[in-house]
Amino acid sequence: MKFLSRLNRPWLHFIVLGSLLYYLQGEFFPEPRPVLGPLSEARIESLQQQWFASVGRAPTAEQLERMVQAELDRDMLFQRAVERELYLYDTVVYQRLLMNMRFLQMGEGKTDDELYQTALDMRLHLGDEVIKRRMIQVMEQLLLVNNPPQAPTEEDIVAEFEQRREELRRPPRYSLEHIYFNRERESEADAVIEKIQQENLTPEQARQLSSPFLPGYQFAAQTPDQLARHFGASFVENLQQENPKAGQWVGPVRSTYGLHYVWVDALEPARDATVDEVRLQLQRDLELLAKEAALRESVEAMRQHYEIRQ
Repeated sequence: MKFLSRLNRPWLHFIVLGSLLYYLQGEFFPEPRPVLGPLSEARIESLQQQWFASVGRAPTAEQLERMVQAELDRDMLFQRAVERELYLYDTVVYQRLLMNMRFLQMGEGKTDDELYQTALDMRLHLGDEVIKRRMIQVMEQLLLVNNPPQAPTEEDIVAEFEQRREELRRPPRYSLEHIYFNRERESEADAVIEKIQQENLTPEQARQLSSPFLPGYQFAAQTPDQLARHFGASFVENLQQENPKAGQWVGPVRSTYGLHYVWVDALEPARDATVDEVRLQLQRDLELLAKEAALRESVEAMRQHYEIRQ
């Protein structure tokens, strides 16, 4: 009874009733969420133009929707960074604002700190794309600190290797030397080749009969893609059609530039890669995927705190 009598206090009733009302207000009348979007027509048109410049065609409705969502996510990350005043602690933002103030010719007679504060007062940090990108980057790093991606295990690496085995095959590699005949000398090719064969000239000796070739005359352990950079894709295709073998002359083989008489020093056929050969590549790829997944998860959670209008 003594305990119950102690509960019969007006001030205690006031505290309990006030707490209850505060709780009910939060449940039934929550604070409005910050609003993001919709994007202006100018920004949407800019996204479409960027896509067209990159791909060469207009985006589909689904692709445009994804681009708009990504742009709204960028706005959300930037707004969250501004809300947390992260720009106040970043040297990149500091230097960028100083540069902008000097460009505006507003730095005469002022210290760097005074310039910086003036730029903040003018809210220049809110309209600069470089600062926006920097703040988004910082915000993404903070999200990953709070939701770190899982490091790939050995089992993950092996499973990825098995799934991408065909993609990871090691291409053939050619070690070769060549004699080059430019367009003006193509008619001489047969006679020069006959001379090389009759006199059994070495590649080094035969090189004296070559036209100048800027990329060089000796190529060691080159993949087809590497050879294509020097000779053009047609050379690689024509060389492979000749079914070259180590220790033999091949050709003449036509390239983008003319004709080539090719000595094959060595030929390493295509083969499957081993896990150890591609382990670092697979680990980097898996780490990137895990990072993207963790960041995507964090951004999705952040969206719940904003009203996003598309």
